Amino acid sequence: MIIIAFTGLVALISWYKTKEENLSTKEGYFLAGRGLTGLVIAGSLEMTNLSTEQLVGQAGQSYSTNMGAMSWSVNASIALLALALIFLPKYLKAGITTIPEFLEVRFDRTTKQIISFLFLLGYMLTYLPTVLYSGALAFNQIFHLDQLFGITTYQSIAILCVAIGVIGSIYAIFGGLKAVAVSDTVNGVGLLIGGLLIPILSICILGNGSFLAGIQDFITNVPAEKFNAVNPANALPPMIPWPVLFLGMLFNNLFYWCTNQSIIQRTLAAKNLAQAQRGAVFTAFLKLLDPFFITICGLLAYRFFGDGLANSDLAYPSLITTVVPNWLLGIIAAVLFGAILSSFNSALNSCVTLYTLDFHRPLFNQTASDSHLVRVGKRVGTGLAIVSICVAPFVSNAPSGLYDFLQECFGFYSMPILAIVLVGFYTKRVPACAPKITLVVHVILYSISKFLPLNVHYLYVLSVLFPVDLALMLLIGKLKPRATDFILEDSKAVDLTPWKYVKPAALTCFILMLCVYALFSPIGLAR
Repeated sequence: MIIIAFTGLVALISWYKTKEENLSTKEGYFLAGRGLTGLVIAGSLEMTNLSTEQLVGQAGQSYSTNMGAMSWSVNASIALLALALIFLPKYLKAGITTIPEFLEVRFDRTTKQIISFLFLLGYMLTYLPTVLYSGALAFNQIFHLDQLFGITTYQSIAILCVAIGVIGSIYAIFGGLKAVAVSDTVNGVGLLIGGLLIPILSICILGNGSFLAGIQDFITNVPAEKFNAVNPANALPPMIPWPVLFLGMLFNNLFYWCTNQSIIQRTLAAKNLAQAQRGAVFTAFLKLLDPFFITICGLLAYRFFGDGLANSDLAYPSLITTVVPNWLLGIIAAVLFGAILSSFNSALNSCVTLYTLDFHRPLFNQTASDSHLVRVGKRVGTGLAIVSICVAPFVSNAPSGLYDFLQECFGFYSMPILAIVLVGFYTKRVPACAPKITLVVHVILYSISKFLPLNVHYLYVLSVLFPVDLALMLLIGKLKPRATDFILEDSKAVDLTPWKYVKPAALTCFILMLCVYALFSPIGLAR
């Protein structure tokens, strides 16, 4: 009942905040009327990123390895600062609705459609199913629905995937981006409070009611190396080698936070550049909190269960069922449900935007009205949701855990997309054939790396392939330059006056990031 009540409250707030919006226009439905503020953008960015694939996946990684898994969140702060300072001024100047739309302006329509197709394929077959599966896994572990109804775990997860997918689709398909962003913000407050309760309750139990005694017990009885986030250079998945923090992981986070449509769409819907930059920088600060209520839960699970869990992805849900009292379990479950919905409906909304604006209008109906595009988008969203629901249960076969599975799948297209966007920004003569050749070469090389007995971390592979992608595009630009210089025109879509505090706020965030790494290192808790 609590889950239903909380979900209903979020839906009511979202409806109230969007009831005056004109959802029949392209900008109203896909870009929230370009009216989002910094706080709403930050809440939506955090919740789009933060779902059970993060809660379950990162906690599972830290349970089986150490605090190195926090780097996915903490390292993301650098990418978010780059988003605020480098990418957003150019995106908003172009006045685009999708990232592929910028690539059409810079290169050509074919490039746009190839990138849109890769995004759609990645969302539909990997990201959306992973969100659904991780959420279903957590709920089944908390409420033991398989035992309650006398069905197999697989059947229970499949049923939960359907339920989560249907409810999440309602926001994305019928409410547009504004409903998604508002629901994300409300769910974000609940997740921050509920998420912090898990480690607090765990530590209090370890200390027999005393938080300070619990911290002492935790630090004393968990091996020091588990607190270390700085792993050896030759570490293999799911561990994260320290050199890739400046190479492959940084490149991967730049792709995710600066070019990934499901993330960028919130910032493209900002009132102006200042609000967009506020949203990105606020999110960078929020990512520094993630280790203290996500990654640390894996170590707490290790303290409670030792090596006794058969599957590392069970660490987070098992910890919840152990430390959360029954009267509070419904509230925590409602918060988790909101987190799942936020990630799912955000990505689904981005899929609808990509298909409708980058495929349907140019290929099938160039004179389509905005209201027609919105209707098409709703039908496409329904179809994508059905496919994702069907694929979700099979994610259980991921060999190295949920989070590594997702990141390795992104590797097929993440680096060339980042390279294409950066080359598009900073060069004038690289031709339209360069991104196409680079994409093909990258997919071939990355696929080969999967079959060769390299025995190296896949983030090292990305560390090599990203510079190769950049160099290949620049070489093609030298050998076969376009006839005229590319000039990015100001679309006048929004005010481009930057936030006056963006640089000092970014510097403060960077210093705090270094402090977090120092805490979880051999000079901090890992001594």
